[in-house]
Amino acid sequence: MSSRRRRIVASAAALAALLGVASSSRDAAAAAPQAASAVVPPRIDPPPQVAYPTGAAGDAEVILILTIDRTGKVLSADVETGAEPFASAAKQAATEWRFQPATRDGVPLGAKIRFAASFHGEKTVPAPEEPPPPAAPVVPSNADKHAVAKAPPARAPIEIDVRGDKLPPSVTSLSRAEVRQLPGTFGDPFRAIEILPGVTPIVSGVPFFYVRGAPPGNVGYFLDGVRVPYLFHVALGPSIVNPALVERVDLYSGGYPAQYGRYAGAIVSAETTAPRDDFHGEGNLRIFDAGAMVESGFGDGRGTALVGGRYSYTGALFSLISPTLSLDYRDYQARVTWNLTSRDQIGLFAFGAYDLLAQQKNGIETIVFGSEFYRFDLRLDHRFADGGHLRWATTGGFDQTRIAGGQQNARDIPIGTRVEYTTPLSEDVTLRAGIDAQFDTYSADPKRWGDPEDPDTKAFNSLFPPRADAALAARGDLVIKLGRRVELTPGVRVDLFRSGGASAVSADGRLALRSAITDKFRIIQALGLANQPPSFIIPLPGVSVGSLQGGLQTSVQSSAGVEMELPGAITASASLFDNVFINMSDTLGVASARSATRSEPRSLGSAYGLEVYIRRRLTSRLGGFISYTISRSNRAEGNLTFPSSFDRTHVLNLAAAFDIGRGWRAGARFTFYTGAPSIASQIAGAQTGDRKLLTDRDPAFYRIDLRLEKRWTLQKARWVSFVAEMLNTTLHKEVVSGQEIGPIAIPSLGVEGGF
Repeated sequence: MSSRRRRIVASAAALAALLGVASSSRDAAAAAPQAASAVVPPRIDPPPQVAYPTGAAGDAEVILILTIDRTGKVLSADVETGAEPFASAAKQAATEWRFQPATRDGVPLGAKIRFAASFHGEKTVPAPEEPPPPAAPVVPSNADKHAVAKAPPARAPIEIDVRGDKLPPSVTSLSRAEVRQLPGTFGDPFRAIEILPGVTPIVSGVPFFYVRGAPPGNVGYFLDGVRVPYLFHVALGPSIVNPALVERVDLYSGGYPAQYGRYAGAIVSAETTAPRDDFHGEGNLRIFDAGAMVESGFGDGRGTALVGGRYSYTGALFSLISPTLSLDYRDYQARVTWNLTSRDQIGLFAFGAYDLLAQQKNGIETIVFGSEFYRFDLRLDHRFADGGHLRWATTGGFDQTRIAGGQQNARDIPIGTRVEYTTPLSEDVTLRAGIDAQFDTYSADPKRWGDPEDPDTKAFNSLFPPRADAALAARGDLVIKLGRRVELTPGVRVDLFRSGGASAVSADGRLALRSAITDKFRIIQALGLANQPPSFIIPLPGVSVGSLQGGLQTSVQSSAGVEMELPGAITASASLFDNVFINMSDTLGVASARSATRSEPRSLGSAYGLEVYIRRRLTSRLGGFISYTISRSNRAEGNLTFPSSFDRTHVLNLAAAFDIGRGWRAGARFTFYTGAPSIASQIAGAQTGDRKLLTDRDPAFYRIDLRLEKRWTLQKARWVSFVAEMLNTTLHKEVVSGQEIGPIAIPSLGVEGGF
């Protein structure tokens, strides 16, 4: 026996056998959606090879839960059963495996599978007496190693879930499994948006940002296709959706598909996890809040039910630190699905959030900020035999925000409906089309004090008049494969807007191109026109600005770049972008010129720059990324041209995460950006014409975030983790317009678990 070398055993046959068992059990249910489609399970390519752990002895088996995307990459690997050090060795190796993806009717799918990895000492496993059957190929890693198949028990269900279309060239996607390892995000996928290239923060830790020069009010937020007003709770709180419900978050920086419209900036779109009929859940308990999510099937697998939420007990915590402040936030999520037939499913998805920040003074509570919103989305899905899909959904809700010093409420009652249709026209052409209608009824409590004829009272009441808005849209695009290496996506979207007695029509064209020069090198390009009604500085529930009298905001978005797959499972991309903004109601970006011209400016603008993104998945034993943006964002108003108030020339994020072993994992993140123009200096420059003051900037800022986790893997897919995390460990302060802020630092200690 040579220096106690050993081998791991696993094979494609195990997957085929395992998935076959699961598929058969599901076919027995008359209403199971998978029954009417031909599903081909994932196939391992190449067969896995893992070194026997140093210092270990004997035989062992590790059962892994693998999440595999549409390209065959392993997005996450979790240990269901298995002892150390075998569990860590199998998990570490699995993140580097590559599969032939699962398919349904020839269309690649994402999949979640159970995979058995068997370890054997050289003395305990004899060589096979005859060759294995063709369905279970044996690929030895060297002369003294061989592989045999071993399938895990079939007691747990196998998920094969459609994960949507191939991501377009203009999008950067983050999975929840990867974001969970990113320091400074506290496990929230939405918080990871700020690390992506092209994103410029307003202030460190504050979850509002510019994207390629577009202001926060021009960034649209969607959850499972449902528009939401904001993503984060008050006072630097967590996201408004339980992280366990989020499968991935996509950032469309520009030139996005025709599906998205009515925003002249970027789009942030989150996709929820596919419904599962096995009983499972996750929960966490932290020093400032607690959250949980559970899901199960019912009706012999025809239905699923999910409930989740988060509740903060910051009120009690703040009463110890600052008795005059009161902070409260909470959210909820619920989802029910039912398979009407083998191809039809009805579902209801409801979610909402509540936030309150108040201050006590002289025994009187004053609301500093208060908001809430609620959504319900009733949807009917039908799958066609040719792989097409039709969804008809109706959405309703209620939005409300406290305004005018916490004395009045501004509210909106939104209701909308949408039809989404996808069908293959041929082997090389896919049509994506849809129509939607959105209706909003805005109102606000009238100002109840002072003279009704007082100019301030009149101005307030005119700013929030009762009104009804409507928007109708029709859109479509074609995904065209020009040979094996080129994919072209032309699209168009037409919107009709009606608000405050005025109306407007927009026709937005979109074009995306992906050209694969080799299997590992691609050229990507995107071009798009986007229009949006006037917007508020930052998105707030129930608050809308003005009417269409001033016209629509318009942006022309263009980008071109390359994507590369490098050795060591590293991917890299570099993109040039150039955006033009017309008739923008960006009161943040043009704060410099406000006093010199008018109180509600409309401006022209531009943004151009270079984005670089190099990453190795943070779920790898050693993973990390480099995200760098060099850009310039300008605004022009009247005869003045000046940098946007939150233009930052350089934005850099570095992160690394390392699996230490025995369940320990550590990570660090470094964030750096140069200073934004000083608003006070810009206003003085606009008034005096001194162009030097227009370009005066605040000092640069950097911070370091840390994360440490200890994870215990229990039986039957149960796990528990202790997580310590700190945003801005260095306690650095930031200077904004000459004023020192902070340090904005957030510590977190918590326990997480799942089953």
